[in-house]
Amino acid sequence: MSTFIIIVDIVLIVIILAFVVVWLWNKIQTKRLGNGDLTNEEFNQGMRKAQIVDLREKEPFKRKHIDGARNLPYTMMKYQYSELRPDLPVYLYSDSLSVTLRAARFLQKKNFSSIKWLKNGFDEWDGRTKSSKY
Repeated sequence: MSTFIIIVDIVLIVIILAFVVVWLWNKIQTKRLGNGDLTNEEFNQGMRKAQIVDLREKEPFKRKHIDGARNLPYTMMKYQYSELRPDLPVYLYSDSLSVTLRAARFLQKKNFSSIKWLKNGFDEWDGRTKSSKY
């Protein structure tokens, strides 16, 4: 067996292990946060009573976002979370479950009472969307 094939095998094993670790980490974090993942239908039904937060950066938000959502990029969360009301439900979404779960954990530590998130992320959203003009 050549050295090249051994190296390729090792790289593939490391990549597969990394995916498994991320998947397990997300599962553990979801359990810690409680039952916060919502299907598209559940998210759509409850969003009129909640603060909808798009955690993506400004450009993707401008292109397309859930109608009624406000843009609060995860990178700015620790500086701008005070713009949200902790007594109202917060519905989070982004393109990445890991980012969404980190934001949910952060808000939970800041004593937000009800935090939910879109289970399959924005890519799978089938409800109303809007494009920004600014």
